[in-house]
Amino acid sequence: MRARSAVKALLATLLVCLATIVLADVAVPQLTGRVVDQTGTLSSSDVARLTQKLKDLETRKGSQVAVLIVPTTQPETIEQFSIRVAEAWKIGRRKVDDGALLVIAKNDRKLRIEVGYGLEGSLTDATARRIIDEVIAPKFRSGDFAGGIDAGVDRMIGVINGEALPVPQPQASHGTDLDMDSITSFAPVALFGALVIGGILRTLLGRLLGSLATGGAMGVIAWVLVGSAGLVALSAIAGFVIAFIADSFASMAGPGSGRRGGWSSGSSSGGWSSGSSSSGGFSGGGGSFGGGGASGSW
Repeated sequence: MRARSAVKALLATLLVCLATIVLADVAVPQLTGRVVDQTGTLSSSDVARLTQKLKDLETRKGSQVAVLIVPTTQPETIEQFSIRVAEAWKIGRRKVDDGALLVIAKNDRKLRIEVGYGLEGSLTDATARRIIDEVIAPKFRSGDFAGGIDAGVDRMIGVINGEALPVPQPQASHGTDLDMDSITSFAPVALFGALVIGGILRTLLGRLLGSLATGGAMGVIAWVLVGSAGLVALSAIAGFVIAFIADSFASMAGPGSGRRGGWSSGSSSGGWSSGSSSSGGFSGGGGSFGGGGASGSW
């Protein structure tokens, strides 16, 4: 009897686990661009056209808009799923909260426009509902998904254009601002490069000229990988100092620790891959959402 009870308990546990797996929430997709299509509904040209349109909006107004197409949001409602995506992607500028998200659940025949706090004054719930009912849904019913999304995005952009938003700041990629994330990510590359490149250049040019050349080389690398003028200057100075001090340590260590052996062990190019991983792709700006927007179906 005990064995039979144990088997029943085990089967009940397995059934609960299976039910939990089946009813698990759909994972939030990775933000790979302004348009994320997990259904293959849009062609590459459709995605490119929409992406450029949304990029132009961000350049001009600062506001970010993204489009997500998924097969289903089940077991969640589209409202529950879209707010999870909005909170994870953080579309829109931090403290401006001027982001909007168009989510389409194709198999569910549901869609939603999620609106950030900063756009709720213009892209109101009623306006978002009209865009869905009058612009997007009619085209979806006829099977024209690309046309519906394109027209809906155009209407959203038109509304956002009428919103008084802070002027977008120049892109940090070629500015003079020092971004702590950029400094943190580039620091290991700078240290590795200063040691390796410095050892080679000092061997060829001598201690002072080699250290100066190392600083220049690190500045060039910083510009190519990060594109910040401030980081270029910082990297050039740090490269010179590190190379110069490293040479002093090498000199004090004595002939047994000769430079050549030290640099040959560190000349592997593998360290550079981590520094070049910054692709400059689209990412959310830290915007917040509070559930504003509207949902619909077709």
